[in-house]
Amino acid sequence: MQSQIPQAILEPILNKAAELARVTRQQLTLVRAEPAVWNDGSLGCPEPGVTYTQALVKGYWVVIAAAGKSYDFRVGNAGSFVLCPEGRGSAPQMPAAAD
Repeated sequence: MQSQIPQAILEPILNKAAELARVTRQQLTLVRAEPAVWNDGSLGCPEPGVTYTQALVKGYWVVIAAAGKSYDFRVGNAGSFVLCPEGRGSAPQMPAAAD
């Protein structure tokens, strides 16, 4: 899959996915890597009891498969990312145009 994400943002996510899956980077499969607009500061992956900025957030959505599991990463506009636990995430409000 061709990534629509700057390499400087994608690299740390790939490293984290390889670490979590306990595999080499070559064993990762990029399922999704695209710009996104999230509904709020939770990046579509709210934690119970946490309050988030109520504004649209431009970022990215990255899903990586490895060792029989899927890793759903949400990226904010500053490039920081979070791993969204299975079953907690929702899709972005809309795709974002690549910058």
